[in-house]
Amino acid sequence: MRNKWVVYLLALAVFLIGTIEYIISGILQMVAADLGITTSSAGMLVTAFALSAALGAPVVIAATIQVDRKKMLLLMLGIFILSSFLAYFSPSFEMMLVTRVIQGLSGGTATVIAMAVATRLVEVQHRGRAIGTILMGLSSSLVLGVPAGTFLSEVVGWRMLFILIGLLSLIPLLAVFARVPSITEQKVITLGMQLSILKNKKIVTALAITLFYIGGYSTLFTYIAPFLQANAKLSAAALSGILLLFGLCSFVGSKFGGMIADTKGPKFMIYTGLSVQAGMLLLLAWAGGLIYAIIPLIMIWMMGTWATSPAQQLYMVSLAPHSPDIALSVNTSFIQFGFAFGSAIGGMVISGFSIGHLGWSGFFMVLLALLLAVRLFAYNNKPDHVTV
Repeated sequence: MRNKWVVYLLALAVFLIGTIEYIISGILQMVAADLGITTSSAGMLVTAFALSAALGAPVVIAATIQVDRKKMLLLMLGIFILSSFLAYFSPSFEMMLVTRVIQGLSGGTATVIAMAVATRLVEVQHRGRAIGTILMGLSSSLVLGVPAGTFLSEVVGWRMLFILIGLLSLIPLLAVFARVPSITEQKVITLGMQLSILKNKKIVTALAITLFYIGGYSTLFTYIAPFLQANAKLSAAALSGILLLFGLCSFVGSKFGGMIADTKGPKFMIYTGLSVQAGMLLLLAWAGGLIYAIIPLIMIWMMGTWATSPAQQLYMVSLAPHSPDIALSVNTSFIQFGFAFGSAIGGMVISGFSIGHLGWSGFFMVLLALLLAVRLFAYNNKPDHVTV
């Protein structure tokens, strides 16, 4: 594969962006204590990043589609690095919230552009592998970034984590500057073109499935550290080790979910993945605070969630075969909407009830996604695609 190392460094950039997005989940209580806010309020920092990425990235990409992709990637990575430094100096919750919005906008845009640039740097027959490498960087942020950040936060403090990630982000920035040529898009994709696929009812239903199963995931995972701590007194090392285990489960789920979707079809894997998620969340709600039951249940739940993701994206492509890039772009926005929606719901559950009720709220959202999938897949006799 041509420019292999440049693609790997782009994946590093996406890994660091993903780590910045998800790392709050592992240090939520530490951030809340430092900023003098509640745990549920600190969860808004996850919501702010996800909403900014979901709403802002498609608009920025559509508005700047004629601008050299190299220049845009350098600009977005530069803003992302500056916002990471800004997080270190943010004295209040409000300032930190603004910082997270900037991080979400720049990081979300940089992620999408990095995938597009990677496909232009390699041979046509290796484009799928290049996109897979970039997405591997994103999933690896859960496997390595979040647990490593949780552990290091005890050593250097949570604010210093943002400085370290900002400094590491200079590596892919310099690689883009030195090795990526000027790239202009040959096909203009406007915001209107992206929104036009919403005229198709099947696509809207599929996006709703994405929204609710990711929402069910985010409801619990955003508050995973305090949830575990509420059931057992864990040291920073133990917590980071458990988060690493969960991250590895997400990696395994994504790997095997894609393989099963290829052999059995995406519908089978979506059904299976959603069923596993709903079942594990229901059992988790009944676990009664038994940490040795909670950990394996969450492991299986993580595998089910991430096994659903590649199947759902493959199904989205089948619904819009003439515009797969647009379908994936819109689905990516709904993934971020799901993170924002779930973290907000989780915060309300904690404030109104208790952290132990997160399993129930996640269960009902995933159950809704499963029912929508049953409804969607029942209409196989109708056309499955739109032309954009």
